[in-house]
Amino acid sequence: MSSIDEQIKLIERGVIDCISREELVKKLEKSLATGIPLRIKAGFDPTAPDLHLGHTVLLQKLKHFQDLGHDVYFLIGDFTGMIGDPTGKSETRKALTREDVARNAESYKEQVFKILDPEKTRVVFNSQWLGELDSFAMIRLASELTVARMLEREDFKVRFREGNPISIHEFLYPLIQGYDSVALEADVEIGGTDQLFNLLMGRDLQRSRKQVPQVVLTLPLLEGLDGVNKMSKSLGNYIGITESANDIYGKILSISDQLMFRYYELLSDLGGEQIAHLKTEMEEGRLHPKEIKKQLARELTARFHSVEAAIQAEQNFEQVFQKGGLPDDIQVVEIEASEDLWLPQMLVDMELVKSTSDGRRMIKQNAVSLDGEKVTDVNAMVKPQGEVLVKVGKLRYCKVCFR
Repeated sequence: MSSIDEQIKLIERGVIDCISREELVKKLEKSLATGIPLRIKAGFDPTAPDLHLGHTVLLQKLKHFQDLGHDVYFLIGDFTGMIGDPTGKSETRKALTREDVARNAESYKEQVFKILDPEKTRVVFNSQWLGELDSFAMIRLASELTVARMLEREDFKVRFREGNPISIHEFLYPLIQGYDSVALEADVEIGGTDQLFNLLMGRDLQRSRKQVPQVVLTLPLLEGLDGVNKMSKSLGNYIGITESANDIYGKILSISDQLMFRYYELLSDLGGEQIAHLKTEMEEGRLHPKEIKKQLARELTARFHSVEAAIQAEQNFEQVFQKGGLPDDIQVVEIEASEDLWLPQMLVDMELVKSTSDGRRMIKQNAVSLDGEKVTDVNAMVKPQGEVLVKVGKLRYCKVCFR
């Protein structure tokens, strides 16, 4: 296990809040002396089955703890997911069904091991203990929380002031999330800055049950490709970890030079000194920003695909953008049709988009072309004749052969 100073240096990288550093040092010292790893917890409500790079900021920090020899508990909030976290919402969030939660949870498990070591990760579901709380135990738990304390939360405060409804079950959410930390006897909990109130609730409940309070670490919300708003699918500024190697590589190369180092700090496996060296090399003109960005693009593309796929994606990018050609591995699809095809559905059938709504969105963004001609009509029909080269975004190509 690394020294305390080495562990602290890696743990604090990119962290916004650490409550508290003194307690963290004590826990690390005890772990080093006893050889007993710390229990590191991060909770994920399975509200969406597809992860993007913004979600992986927490996963990367969990990996740091794994690299330091500590135990990681990847908590899937199947119980809390059916309640819905109200954090940051101006109105009550619609709860997921049990089927939604189960389906999304399975997808989460498949994706997180692209980053975390499955041999060192304990996947747990909070229904294991929350589902066993009877009404008496739940009421007893609720007695430890006051309405005044809950209204300290900014989102609740605003909704109360504006007369928007707040359901009682939303008050229970931070409480039962905090109870997760009690059930796991967590030493450290990690979350986004928007989760600080909920994370601190875990400290309060642990303290009331004579447990040593967990240390709370918060990490920033990663900006999307626009460099302004947080990464979000609804804003279209995201990089999905299940996207093709070509898409991941190309999107990373599209970010600004300033945002590039933010991504390095929060997502890269390079050490802090290595990243600082790259920044100095760029600022002093010894290394072009594009070369640094390409290094990041290769690293992240390889993480979610393979080293070979990352190399091929780089070659495809250079082939398309520097030489004006087509990628070597362009997909060819044969379609048998006697009637005109609706373009959004055709894009789905060719696996260039995930849904017809996604296809319509790409068309509206002028991101779809047929034989080099931009398509602007979401109701466009394609005649099933000969061959057509379809392009979506900057790097998704497909040659369609009609027969």
